[in-house]
Amino acid sequence: MLKDLPRPYLATKEYRTLSQIKGPLIFVERVADVAYDEIVDIVGPDNVSRKGRVLEINQRLGLIQVFMGTGGLDLDRTRVRFTGDVARLDVSPDMLGRVFNGMGLPIDGGPAILPDKSIDVNGLPINPVVRDYPSELILTGISAIDGLNTLTRGQKLPIFSAAGLPGNKLAAQIVSQAKVLGAKDGSEEPFVVVFAAIGITHRESSFFIEQFRASGALERTIVFLNHADDPTIERLLTPRAALSAAEYLAFSHHNHVLVIMTDMTNYCEALREVAAAREEVPGRRGYPGYMYSDLASLYERAGRLHDNPGSVTQLILLSMPDDDITHPIPDLTGYITEGQIVLSRDMHQVGLYPPIDVLPSLSRLMNAAIGEGHTRADHRVVADQLYALYAEGCDLRRLVAIIGEAALSEQDRHILEFAKLFESQFISQGNQNREILETLDLAWELLSTVSPGDLKRIPPEFMERYYGKNRHHSNGTARPTVVA
Repeated sequence: MLKDLPRPYLATKEYRTLSQIKGPLIFVERVADVAYDEIVDIVGPDNVSRKGRVLEINQRLGLIQVFMGTGGLDLDRTRVRFTGDVARLDVSPDMLGRVFNGMGLPIDGGPAILPDKSIDVNGLPINPVVRDYPSELILTGISAIDGLNTLTRGQKLPIFSAAGLPGNKLAAQIVSQAKVLGAKDGSEEPFVVVFAAIGITHRESSFFIEQFRASGALERTIVFLNHADDPTIERLLTPRAALSAAEYLAFSHHNHVLVIMTDMTNYCEALREVAAAREEVPGRRGYPGYMYSDLASLYERAGRLHDNPGSVTQLILLSMPDDDITHPIPDLTGYITEGQIVLSRDMHQVGLYPPIDVLPSLSRLMNAAIGEGHTRADHRVVADQLYALYAEGCDLRRLVAIIGEAALSEQDRHILEFAKLFESQFISQGNQNREILETLDLAWELLSTVSPGDLKRIPPEFMERYYGKNRHHSNGTARPTVVA
């Protein structure tokens, strides 16, 4: 849990010099020897202690952010005590299987955590010199991810969802199915999950807990919950507490840690609320200009280290306001992270699950985790060919809307049908957990529905080995049934 350590070099002082209370912020005058990000105890007229932290020091004026809100505080009877330390989290391996609030306090009714150490929730940047390049595959069991946008150990990969889309369901499915494959022998290696819920509803949190419990993943999961009715300011602390626990398990106990953070849009809204209370000059759409660096301070805590088998992999969920991928939150997130998984409302409305739009989706570290020695030698070329044919099929759909399907050539109609099969059989898989070889074999079945002349990205050696196994019709074209 969050912990205060007394100032070792100066007696703790209390201040009653509040000059202003504004939203979640209070201003204290004539303060001395106060540091940025220092934790503060605030005691109001009701004698209830609240936590806060120093946001800004300007000469002798201190600006304090109150985690539990400023309701009930007044200028004359409120006392402020500076603790001399930053926000800390007590961590221990016993945290696995437990549920905490956004500030790191147990809320599951279990026993108190006996801490192994107390760590700064702000973390430290990983020295680029000691970073190791992500190169080991995390299998999610989702063909659109494993086959086309592969997730690697130590990567940060966001899921761009939107209101009404099953982003949470997809994240819960990945947690229950994901496994790490070692680069040397392909053996499965254990991993743990740190789940950070930021401003979600009680219904959504109950869904995640039940899914983790049903899949048996709860015993290897640490859950940090910040609900929509919890203090807004707590949302700024929740991902930092979760990442601190993940770094401890990864780099002190050498675990593979998968961090799920949802919904980062709520985090950014809390950031904007604090910036507005501070009367800062707004940036794009009212968000603070430093939102890029603030998000980077979270996302860049993913990675691997030389000579340390542990790793922190981030799967970040965010809701695109108005389905706008150019909105500042997904836009800046895409710049910082190594790709994105984009969910499609059109695919969701016709009943496809998971509704992953593979064309704008991307994994920049995919090449390091696929191919001979990882998955299969044909993985890269098969993914490229699937992308090329599906993109052509989507272009033909737009053309059909103008001139009609009767005006298409026979070859164009085959590619148009391939696009339908690709969505209904490869992308859509329901709750099925597919192995990587099963995904690649299914890709070849779909590629066998088009003529060899259309497979311009497949080298001859792979054509000879894999193509044609399903071409059993008189015209040389197999026709798998489209799933409704």
